Formats: sequence, structure tokens, C-alpha cells
Amino acid sequence: MTPYVEVHVTAGTREEAERICDAAVRGRVAACAQIAGPIVSVYRWAGEVRRDEEFLILMKTGGDRLDDLVSVVRAEHSYETPEIVAVPIEGGLADYLTWITAETTEAPPAG
Repeated sequence: MTPYVEVHVTAGTREEAERICDAAVRGRVAACAQIAGPIVSVYRWAGEVRRDEEFLILMKTGGDRLDDLVSVVRAEHSYETPEIVAVPIEGGLADYLTWITAETTEAPPAG
């Protein structure tokens, strides 16, 4: 698994996108999340070509946290089959990549 990934998710509303982002960052399964949109998605679903306005979410995480991020997205998402696509991050500013690791490491117990 790649040490870092960017995860792409689409959501039907800005509110849903914000809820997904908040849950992922608060849960420390994503270091950060950006919401872009609205965008127009054209796709085939249930035998029909559809065109819908959506919001694109881009989240950065460690490859070892990907399964946990997918679980959070699925729990928060309203779609039956949400788009969840992980793209490997092949490089970048070392300090930024270190920050991703720090922000997606589970916090030590309080006390």
C-alpha cells in the first residue's frame, strides 16, 4: 500500500459533503478535506444515463488508514454505492506528508 493517498468522494449536497468531511477529520481518518463544487456528474445508474449536480470531496490520509476512512464515508453517506476512489500520492513536500501521518494517527488516551 502507498504510504499516502488522496481519496475522492462525491456527495449530493454541500451539507452532506461537509458532514462527511467533519466526521473524517474529527475521527482522524483524514488529515484534511476539501470540498469543490458544485460539479456536474454524468454516469450510468440502473440502466439510465443520469446527470446530477454533486460536490467533490478530496481527502488526504495514510494508506494504513484507508479502510477506516472508507468505513466513515460509508456510514455518513446517503448513496447506496458512493464513489470512494483512492489515488496514490507519489511524492510531495516532506513536512506536509509528515503532517498527514501525525493527523491520522489515533490520539493517545487522555490522562
